[in-house]
Amino acid sequence: MSLLGVDLGGTKLALAVFGKEGDLVHRHNVLLEGRQGKAVASLICEQIVRQVDTQKTAGDPVQAIGISVPGISYQKTGLVWAPNIPGWDNYPLRAEVRQAVGDLPVKIDSDRACAVLGEVWKGNAPSCQDAIFLTVGTGIGAGILADGRVLRGAHDISGCIGWMALQRPYLDLYDSCGCFEYYASGDGIARTAQWLLDKNKAYQGPLRGAEPLSAREVFDAFDQGDELAKEVLDLCVELWGMASANLISLFNPEKIIFGGGIFGPAVPLIPAIAKEAEKWAQPIGMQQVTFEASVLGGDACLFGAAFLAKSC
Repeated sequence: MSLLGVDLGGTKLALAVFGKEGDLVHRHNVLLEGRQGKAVASLICEQIVRQVDTQKTAGDPVQAIGISVPGISYQKTGLVWAPNIPGWDNYPLRAEVRQAVGDLPVKIDSDRACAVLGEVWKGNAPSCQDAIFLTVGTGIGAGILADGRVLRGAHDISGCIGWMALQRPYLDLYDSCGCFEYYASGDGIARTAQWLLDKNKAYQGPLRGAEPLSAREVFDAFDQGDELAKEVLDLCVELWGMASANLISLFNPEKIIFGGGIFGPAVPLIPAIAKEAEKWAQPIGMQQVTFEASVLGGDACLFGAAFLAKSC
């Protein structure tokens, strides 16, 4: 018997068949290609049924299905809120998948929760009871494991730390994504670099020719010793460190694991993030935590989704 993990992102869908012990047997990626609303759910159901049928034919039937979604998964209702999928404000994903697969058990959770579960199961936090996965990509979120359980909150919104308040006073700029995410996400890195470019007309470094900017260009310029890129990433290190300190003081984790597309190229900055966190965090908790990079990389949510299936 096998497990099927499904990871929905903003632009693609990944599916993987796992053995019960977490060995990845095979995987399949499909681009969303601009699909919205029900078309995304139809693609998910179609691809899941295809994998289930393939495994049945191969004599290794799927035992259960776990799905990671980029947003909020409401555990009681099975509805999903995914801001990057138009039409998914309160989408009945669990009901549609169950209708497609019949009696097979289905579990759905947020990408934040799945990322930390993946790292605990097969990544960089084995046997941890208290760990935080801080994911930085287009947005920012945190999967929080406390006393061996994923922290959800009253309405399944725990871990949406892009809204963490790290600057004052409040600016209207933060309305759409929050203060922390506005500056220190992948989009925030590009946004801050563009703001500095517009402000510094005399600058003629590598970022001037890269407009419109992405975080990738900022990291490339940083590796070349560019001062403007250094200013952008120094700000990010400060904010990542402050956020980590707040998480340490609140939750006393054993590990903070950094993942998402930005970590990646930001992995060499983790020691600097830890040094910044030392200024702000509760000192005993700071001495007891380690800062580490994800070993599962972009597959953390996929492994976590398979772990959901394992727990069905």
